Amino acid sequence: MASAPYMRPPEPEFTFDVGDVVEVFCDHEKDSQRIRGWVKGIVVQVDSKMAAVQFRSNVFLTDGWMVPDHILWFPLNSPHLRASQRKTAKTHLPDY
Repeated sequence: MASAPYMRPPEPEFTFDVGDVVEVFCDHEKDSQRIRGWVKGIVVQVDSKMAAVQFRSNVFLTDGWMVPDHILWFPLNSPHLRASQRKTAKTHLPDY
């Protein structure tokens, strides 16, 4: 039986690990104002396609709802997810 041709899976541009500090472009609160921009978060879960990022400030979905657990999921190749621009020490998540 002839083997079917296949492609090698694409190499991810960025790899994230749990505990990495990242920046996310989303709606969030800053100084009691809702703004859209880059905000720091910590990667709390990663799988083969998505990364979960937790924030210390309130974050919002695009339709306006506040996310109660402060966690947003992003595809690993999302243009709205990037490694932190500043070098910071890895920190643990606050106890909620």
